[in-house]
Amino acid sequence: MKKLKFFMAKEKPYLNPSLTLLELSKKMNTSTKELSQAINQIEALNYSQFISRHRVEETQKLMKSESHNKLTIAAIAYDSGFNSISSFNMAFKKHTKTTAIAYRKSLKAQ
Repeated sequence: MKKLKFFMAKEKPYLNPSLTLLELSKKMNTSTKELSQAINQIEALNYSQFISRHRVEETQKLMKSESHNKLTIAAIAYDSGFNSISSFNMAFKKHTKTTAIAYRKSLKAQ
């Protein structure tokens, strides 16, 4: 799992909106079953949840960056690997317990 965390941080494969478990397992040089099992057991998430969590974390980083503060939330969501606003909104709320709009407003209030 350490190898996967390092790979996710360094290579950011989740930025690809069409990333599949098969593609990621090939990049990790492991089977889809082993990769899925590792994510399930260690992270207590399924593959989709694992990827969306990384995308949400990327969205949060981009919202904090000066280079992205003029972009719309939708543009930032697409830059983070989401391929629809509805999936982004659901994932963001699930992983942060707040909406993207509320999160962005809280950043501006700081």
